[in-house]
Order: sequence, then structure tokens, then C-alpha cells
Amino acid sequence: MKLIAIPGSSRPILDDEQRPRSDERPSDDVVLRLQNVEVRYGAVPALRQVSMEIRRGEIVCLLGGNASGKSTTMKTIIGSVRPSKGSVRYDGRDITDWNTSRRVASGIAIVPEARRIFPRLTVLENLMMGAFLRRDRADVQADLDGVFEMFPRLKERSAQRGGTMSGGEQQMLAMGRALMSRPRFLCMDEPSMGLAPVLVEQQFETIQRLNATGITIFLVEQNATMALAIANRGYVLQSGQLVLEGTADSLLQNPQMQRAYLGT
Repeated sequence: MKLIAIPGSSRPILDDEQRPRSDERPSDDVVLRLQNVEVRYGAVPALRQVSMEIRRGEIVCLLGGNASGKSTTMKTIIGSVRPSKGSVRYDGRDITDWNTSRRVASGIAIVPEARRIFPRLTVLENLMMGAFLRRDRADVQADLDGVFEMFPRLKERSAQRGGTMSGGEQQMLAMGRALMSRPRFLCMDEPSMGLAPVLVEQQFETIQRLNATGITIFLVEQNATMALAIANRGYVLQSGQLVLEGTADSLLQNPQMQRAYLGT
């Protein structure tokens, strides 16, 4: 498999050319669609007429500054926030009124901002919490073995309490917990937050490896350069409204993006 370097690093990531570009995918192969979504916190609008599509097998990033509505979009997808207007569709079904548990059971999972592991539970107990809706015990064990293969450190520390692990290890644990639900659509909320640069690079490499297994990735991230380096497409939010969208390459070359988010 061909590799390219992450911008500013000598470390490789999977070549984006190895994945079908957005314009090579069938137009009806949409796994998740937000249509004219509006969310309000009391009288304050958080999202205004937000529409986006994510196709099967893509990595799509959502960019924007603080309080732009990124996390609210993520919460709307996972079901912890209900829109006041608009709809959320997943695999062709309207899931706007579904609760979070039903969405997780249908194949949607989240790696939340700030990881939010259970600090007093062991690594193994944290991982098994990700499988709490599953009844296929044999497959759960197989998936646990797969998580340990991807993150050997978690296996080494399976009896250690989650709260005693480093930030990078807790991020591995949060990702492993999400994978234990066997997701087909994985939301990742600010996965690089609070990590050292070398761990950020490893994090984005892992995201690409997960995507290569067939998992569709929706990535909310403030590190625009890193996110666009691995994404097929991106959206940009500002004050709850979409202001830009396009392929990763077109956003990287957009003068407005370069000034506001890429530091060029």
C-alpha cells in the first residue's frame, strides 16, 4: 500500500489515492444525511439550516472555530441533542426521533471530546462498556481481540484503572470502546485535543486504518491541516451555519480557508 507523509512530519499515512474519491462514489450511496437541521439552546440558535451528506466509506471532516456548532452537530447525529427543525437520516431511515441507544445499535458510535472514559473502571471494563448492547458474546470476544491487536498497550494494561492512564492511552481506550459496538459509522469529536504532536500523528494514522476496514468516519477537528490531509471532503461551520464545503483538496486551496484555518 502506498504511503504519503503527514504534513510537517516524516511519518507516513495511507495514500488518499487508495480510497475512492467522493466523485467516484454513487450519488445515492449516502449513509448519513442532515437536512435543514436547526438546533436551539433556549432562545439561542446553535445550528441554522445545516444540510450535509456523508457517503459510505468516506472520511468527512467538520471544521470551525470555538462555538461554531461542531459539537452540536455531532450530538445531533449521535442523538443526545434533538433538532427543533429538520431531519437526520441514516442508511435511508429517518432516525431524527431515535434515542442514542437505538442509534448505537444500528451502527453509529462516537469517540467523544475529552475521551470521557470511566476512570474507576479497568481498561477491560471500559472496553466492555462499548459492547453493552450486544448479545453476540463470541463475536464480542473476537472484537476485543481485534482491539487489543490494534492497541497492544490496552492489552498490556487491561487490569489498570482507566483514570491512571496517560492522555494518549485514554484516547486509545476511548477509540477501542467505540469499536466494541462494531460501528459502521464512527463520529470522532476533537481526537487530537490535548495530545502531544507525535500522538496526534499516531491518532490520524489510526483513523485512516479504521477507515480502510470499511468504517465511515465523521471527524470534528480544529486541526484543519491534519484533518484535510486524510479526509475525502469537508464542511466548515461558522456561528451555526455552513459557510464552505467541498473536497479536501479544494478546501486546502481555498483562500478563505487558508486565511482563517490553515495559517497561510
